[in-house]
This record gives sequence, C-alpha cells and structure tokens, in this order.
Amino acid sequence: MRESGGQIVVIIPDFDIGTQGANIADAMEMARDAIGLIGTDMEDEKEALPAPSEIFSVVKSYPNQTVTLVDVDFAEYRRKNDLRTVRRNVSLPSWLNAEADRRGLNVSAILQAALKQEISAAL
Repeated sequence: MRESGGQIVVIIPDFDIGTQGANIADAMEMARDAIGLIGTDMEDEKEALPAPSEIFSVVKSYPNQTVTLVDVDFAEYRRKNDLRTVRRNVSLPSWLNAEADRRGLNVSAILQAALKQEISAAL
C-alpha cells in the first residue's frame, strides 16, 4: 500500500491486480473485494488460486509502502456477493401449490428462506 493523490493504492501481487481506497480501512476492504471477485471467478472457471506470498518475500517499490496480508474467506464472499439467481424446478403436491396460489404466497421466497434457515442451522 502507498498513498497517491489522497488515495491509498493497493497492489495485490499474487493476483496481479490493484485497487485503491480513501483511507487504510477502505483500501483494505477494497483489496478484500478485489481478491474475492477475482478469486470466485477463478473458482468458477476451475482455475487454481495462487498460493499466498510470504510477507517477507514481497519487495517494496517505494520506501513509504506498507506490506500487509489481506484475509479473504471465499465462501463468505460468495454468500454475500453472488446475487445471481438460478431457475430450479420444484415438485409440489397439487393441493399445496393450489393453496399457495390461493393465499398469494411467493413459493420461491418461502423456499429460499427455508433453505437459508436450514443451511444456517447446519453451520
């Protein structure tokens, strides 16, 4: 990280990307977001994620640079940021579907809420 024009510039050598933030906290969050975005894309494309560099092996390009580690939980990043929806066919008994329609229930929203609850309980 280094300051440039009032912004904190972040270089992420393991992914060969960069980002910036208004202050150190913002720059760290932007780094997590950049790593999370490219990392989940790489996972989706079945590409291997790069191994993290040893902190002492990173060479500073400028004397006022700070070298730090950035932690990213890719599973958590995906849960928070992957808002794509997928169509999935679900089989319901006819009477249950009719009753849901009669009551104006959003079956998709109810199913999503139930799945989230079930998954949270399993964690």
